Amino acid sequence: GSFLLGWSSTMVSLKLQKRLAASVLGCGLRKVWLDPNEVNEISMANSRQNIRKLVKDGFVIRKPTKIHSRARARRSAEAKAKGRHTGYGKRRGTREARLPTKILWIRRMRVLRRLLKKYRDSKKIDKHLYHDLYMKVKGNVFKNKRVLMEAVHKQKAEKVREKTIQDQFEARRAKNKATRERKAARREERLSSGVHLEQTKPAPAAPAKK
Repeated sequence: GSFLLGWSSTMVSLKLQKRLAASVLGCGLRKVWLDPNEVNEISMANSRQNIRKLVKDGFVIRKPTKIHSRARARRSAEAKAKGRHTGYGKRRGTREARLPTKILWIRRMRVLRRLLKKYRDSKKIDKHLYHDLYMKVKGNVFKNKRVLMEAVHKQKAEKVREKTIQDQFEARRAKNKATRERKAARREERLSSGVHLEQTKPAPAAPAKK
């Protein structure tokens, strides 16, 4: 019986004190450390105020947080960014799962459409050429930005060439027309002057009869 009494006196339950300490320290029960050499004094504390005093005296301490270093993870991420550890043996998903073709398509569409919009806003291309190229972009004609830019320059050069040819044609037509009119005017002038001369010329005298 005395043994049991002795055992019960040494094994004091500090459940209440631990709960109060956790509340006072603002942490979980697992982070509270109660000094095993001061069990009797700690067991006497039955209020938050008493617990605060014990904390001040250093009999109740909040354990430091355990460190979970990310140094190794960072090092590995840096290596992967350089392209290490990404060979066939390290890949788990399929190519489509790792980077879907749809994502690539969306990226390309956005890049090309942004370029077209910029060109249209800056008056580099008119709305008709914009629409024509927009539909071609949607139809997978241009594989990247460079190809699209080349197509824009080519189409613009073509338009300029067509316009110069048209202008030259118009100028030639105008010139020919002017020449024709000039010739017609000269002919008219000549004819009119010829008629006038004929009218003014005296009639030849009739030959004398024998």
